[in-house]
Amino acid sequence: MNHSVALDLRETAAPAARAAAGRIADDKAMLRAAAEIARDLHKARPAIFWGDMLASAALGYGALAATILAPSTGWALLAGTVAVLALYRALLFIHEISHLKHSDLPGFRLGWNVVVGVPLMVPSFMYEGVHNLHHARTRYGTVEDPEYLPLALMKPWSLPLFVLISALAPMGLLLRYAVLSPLSLVVPPLRRIVRERYSGLVINPSFRRRPAEGAERTRWLMQEIATSLWAIALLALTAANVIPLRAFLIFLGVIGAVTVINQIRTLVAHLWENEGEAMTVTAQYLDSVNVPPPGLLPALWAPVGLRYHALHHLLPSVPYHNLAEAHRRLTALVDRDSPYHKASYAGLPGLVHQLARSTMGTRR
Repeated sequence: MNHSVALDLRETAAPAARAAAGRIADDKAMLRAAAEIARDLHKARPAIFWGDMLASAALGYGALAATILAPSTGWALLAGTVAVLALYRALLFIHEISHLKHSDLPGFRLGWNVVVGVPLMVPSFMYEGVHNLHHARTRYGTVEDPEYLPLALMKPWSLPLFVLISALAPMGLLLRYAVLSPLSLVVPPLRRIVRERYSGLVINPSFRRRPAEGAERTRWLMQEIATSLWAIALLALTAANVIPLRAFLIFLGVIGAVTVINQIRTLVAHLWENEGEAMTVTAQYLDSVNVPPPGLLPALWAPVGLRYHALHHLLPSVPYHNLAEAHRRLTALVDRDSPYHKASYAGLPGLVHQLARSTMGTRR
């Protein structure tokens, strides 16, 4: 779903300083080194993908059941925390699916949708065909990038709003699949709105999704129908008291917590300092964030390789389980003054503080 608010939140100061970020020249030594060290790192390993995804989902659903059945508030909070973190990790495989060479992992997309995507009402079509635009050389950071907003140029109160609005995602997903999807089948103008505005995990409110074609369109429709049937059944069974209201609300609460954590991760995935100008690959890298070891917490809030988000923008086809090795090799290979080192940060608090200061700094 589009979790952003279509408001003009930008400040008017310092456009020249921000525009200069897009004119950073490419560091050819870094780009050559990245390509060199990754030659043997592009192949996904099925055992890791399937094992990690299924184990995360099993732990998440088990903890969700424990949360619903917990004998006390304390146990419910503990189990709920485990459910949120495990399902969050399972859900983030949607990012890997958008980059996969599917012949390397036959059936994984279908398996993930059955186990995670449809039950959590975030089928993979909502990211496939959208996320790749964020990696397009001429789109990143521009108004045509579905996953970019110049948050560093926005008003300070836009940051908490950006996070808090994501808590409404469970209700938005139910509305999208239980109500809008069926209605759009008989109301063509509504179908266009649903397809353009409510069929992608984006943060840019001006983004409009184009219609899918061929096999992609078939997959989209199958996933959408399955998710719609699931959402309708969920509401119907709750209304009939087959599913207790408390269990239903806990389920929505867990999904809401997952989307809030993901929105916080998104908040610090980039520096968000570009104001629409096309950027070089090096500029895109420096506008992105790595949070490498020794920190441990990023493994929880930026799992499935997303702690190496800047590196991912250099090597988008390297699967998540090889990014740590790619980082180790590249760190050892490039010079001390290489731009590669400038995208690594210590952790979440410092990144949030830096972004908040940026919003303050753009004010006159």
